[in-house]
Amino acid sequence: MVQSYRGTSLVGESTTSVGVLFGGKSPEHEVSVRSAATVIRALREAGYEVVAIGLDRQGRWLLLRESELEECIAAGHVADAGQPIELLPGAGAFAFRGSPRPVDVVFPVLHGRFGEDGCVQGLLELLDLPYVGAGVLGSAIGMDKEVQKQLLHAAGLPVVPYTVVRRVEWPQFASRVLGWAQDAPLPVFVKPANLGSSVGVAKAEDEAQLHEAVTLAFRFDSKVLVEKAYRVREIECAVLGNDEPVASVPGEIKPRHEFYSYEAKYLDPNGAELLVPAPIPDNLASQIRQLACRVFRVLQCAGMARVDFFLTDEGAIFINEINTIPGFTNISMYPTLWAASGVPLPQLVRRLVELALERYSESKRILSGRR
Repeated sequence: MVQSYRGTSLVGESTTSVGVLFGGKSPEHEVSVRSAATVIRALREAGYEVVAIGLDRQGRWLLLRESELEECIAAGHVADAGQPIELLPGAGAFAFRGSPRPVDVVFPVLHGRFGEDGCVQGLLELLDLPYVGAGVLGSAIGMDKEVQKQLLHAAGLPVVPYTVVRRVEWPQFASRVLGWAQDAPLPVFVKPANLGSSVGVAKAEDEAQLHEAVTLAFRFDSKVLVEKAYRVREIECAVLGNDEPVASVPGEIKPRHEFYSYEAKYLDPNGAELLVPAPIPDNLASQIRQLACRVFRVLQCAGMARVDFFLTDEGAIFINEINTIPGFTNISMYPTLWAASGVPLPQLVRRLVELALERYSESKRILSGRR
């Protein structure tokens, strides 16, 4: 007998409905739209019914018909089109102008703040809807680079030396930050604490560039990280699972720009070379995979994540950061790494839906007090 939620069947049935959330108010809006196009195509190939839900730049939720979805994907952003969505806490459904439409599971493809930081995840918990990816805590931790690093350091995991400056402190403590950067020594990387896709990230070689980089980062966040810059290879590893996560083969990114910037990632088709699997010894690849799963657990993740590493010329490994809703564009490493590990994209999204429903069932069991 097939168990069902809200009238539709679980994984493996063609009637399973997946609500895909994308767009949003983050500066990563365009990347989210590109990722969603890939996810929607893969879900359909895997046999799911897709309910496309676009969030415009003002934060409005819109149910998109097929023609409206195609227009959004072609334009690269969610336009003011579609049917406004009313959310019903506790109902386990979205309501489209008063008419509930059930979905079995939600697949957030929202990068950055208000989508990847626990906000949407908390809302989905209130709506009593299963969803793909980390929960509220894991998402919030994954968004805040300072908190990430504190927890990883406390767990004995290697992170790059860093300092943090807040907007209200900057005029008073600029000299302290400069002193730290010079002692590190320069160059350093400056980045917003709560953003992804390398938005607002800059490299500073001297005092003037440091001031410029911090000013840029403060355009996107009130808290900024300043990190020691090493000569490194950038290694990434994809993780999949809940309580027993598994890691993909590692891959290497070789930027053709000064660093792996937003431009190199998404605007320049030749901005970086992706080497999958990474040309590293087997024992090092195994170590990185084990570290990736440890990071996943320490940071309270679920479903999926991509863990980014730095590998120095001397062989030292640093954990750079985790991404709890990694990109799914045609050049994104998360699906690429799993494809190289023998998990093609339709199978990958199917597994992510399964993991979401498994976690939801476990949560219901705990709340009910059943063993």
